[in-house]
Amino acid sequence: MSQDLSGCALPVPPAEASALFGESLPTMTRYAELLAGPGVERGLIGPREVERLWERHLLNCGAMAELIAPELNVVDVGSGGGLPGLVLAIVRPDLHMTLLEPLLRRTVFLSECVETLGLRNVEVRRGRAEEWAGRMDADLVTARAVAPLERLVGWCLPLLAPKGRMLALKGEAAATELERVAPSLKALGAVEWGVVSVGAELGEAATRVVRIDLGANGFRTAKSARGARSVRSSRSRRTPN
Repeated sequence: MSQDLSGCALPVPPAEASALFGESLPTMTRYAELLAGPGVERGLIGPREVERLWERHLLNCGAMAELIAPELNVVDVGSGGGLPGLVLAIVRPDLHMTLLEPLLRRTVFLSECVETLGLRNVEVRRGRAEEWAGRMDADLVTARAVAPLERLVGWCLPLLAPKGRMLALKGEAAATELERVAPSLKALGAVEWGVVSVGAELGEAATRVVRIDLGANGFRTAKSARGARSVRSSRSRRTPN
């Protein structure tokens, strides 16, 4: 056991962490100390989470990296204590990561983490996803433990550029939540969606991710989709000249 800043026992990184994080493991360990210390003190994670910080949180989030192409502009919605945004930024320095979080105390913590860890590929923005709709043009949006998928798609898809992708870490609930929203996805501009299993080699840290891909025309609001259907219907009723 190592000692974190709050006096709680922080487990040493498991063998799986070395394999997954490689050269970034020292930075990830320092981030774990920040979560287990100031993160607990400020209520970003519960004290009981410290003993399972690696398996339940850090490895769990790091497993998502295998689904992300190089050098993307990524927005992490509802970053909280930086899960998965900071984890992905540490293990994948090629990514440009924007951490989007509405609560001040959390953005302060995130900014402190970015400075302490010396991360140059991370930007912290305070605000709700709805406030940034249509203004981000992200290649990829990530989210974890933020909201049910029914609400999450309405927050995340408008942040994406055309052909962008949304990844939502949902665990065992992934297939059930996706089934509920699937009938509405095509009208919102999505062309492909599914559930992907990641981290099989990580044991209990393995998880499931909902993946939703937008088409070349990008996100469409429900209103614009209804308008498009109305125009098509009107055209189909026209009498040829």
